[in-house]
Amino acid sequence: MNNIKQNFSIKDLENLCGVKAHTIRIWEKRYNLLSPDRTETNIRTYNLKSLQKLLNVTYLVNSGYKISRISKLNEEEVNEYVRRIVSDNSTKNQAINSFKIAMLNYDMELFLSTYELLAEKKTFRQIFINVFIPFLTEIGLLWQTGTINPSHEHFITNLIKQKLFINIERLQYLKPTKTEQIFILFLPENEIHELGLLYINYEILLRGYKTIYLGTSIPIDSLPNMQALHENTIFISYFTVMPEKDKVVDYIKTFDKTMCAQKKHKLWMFGKQIMDISNDNNPNHRYFQSIGELIKEL
Repeated sequence: MNNIKQNFSIKDLENLCGVKAHTIRIWEKRYNLLSPDRTETNIRTYNLKSLQKLLNVTYLVNSGYKISRISKLNEEEVNEYVRRIVSDNSTKNQAINSFKIAMLNYDMELFLSTYELLAEKKTFRQIFINVFIPFLTEIGLLWQTGTINPSHEHFITNLIKQKLFINIERLQYLKPTKTEQIFILFLPENEIHELGLLYINYEILLRGYKTIYLGTSIPIDSLPNMQALHENTIFISYFTVMPEKDKVVDYIKTFDKTMCAQKKHKLWMFGKQIMDISNDNNPNHRYFQSIGELIKEL
């Protein structure tokens, strides 16, 4: 248990709960909402129980309850109020809170039980778009601010990947209903962030197309033997950190030189590294600002 994060700074609470540190201090002083420990230098530290309480209190405040009323409730009453007001429209925020706790505790059981509750009412597509994508966005911010470390991120994203693999496999057993084109999905060399690309693979399969998923860190010179697979092939790649921004244009030129000498294959791209490209008039290149934008094109 020593590797589980047990103590949090007030800045951590601010990042995890979306409540300003100034507001947390006011709630402590005025309503005795939390009882932090103090370091030898008088810096506040909070335990996991305090984080869980603040997540629930924040949920109630965002649902219209006044903090003065919430502060008079005991822990069980707070939990009961949260359970009482959870509905289809509000399940998202409560699920994200549970996933945060699961991530911080490396708690696979909590992740799975939260996911199963969502799956009782929502399709996998709804869960991924409405819950996982906002949650993953928050993970990125939490990592940037130092609230979580890479082991937290890897733990939770691998659990989400498992759910993706399960749902992708179900679709792969179905015969494609659209044969006019195929999609080949890959990540550039040294690019390992594949969650977004995996979800695109799911969406394409869901629409009845055939896909070939190559995965992470694929050298361009390994692709030419795929040119004969179909007359109409769309390659899709996700540039999160690689290639580096000043090398993206050269990378695309290398792809064209390697893959488009005989056939004009299409290359669809999305991710942070292509956001600044605006002067490419090649009709076989498409740049998408988000997963949602690319999905609409399918």
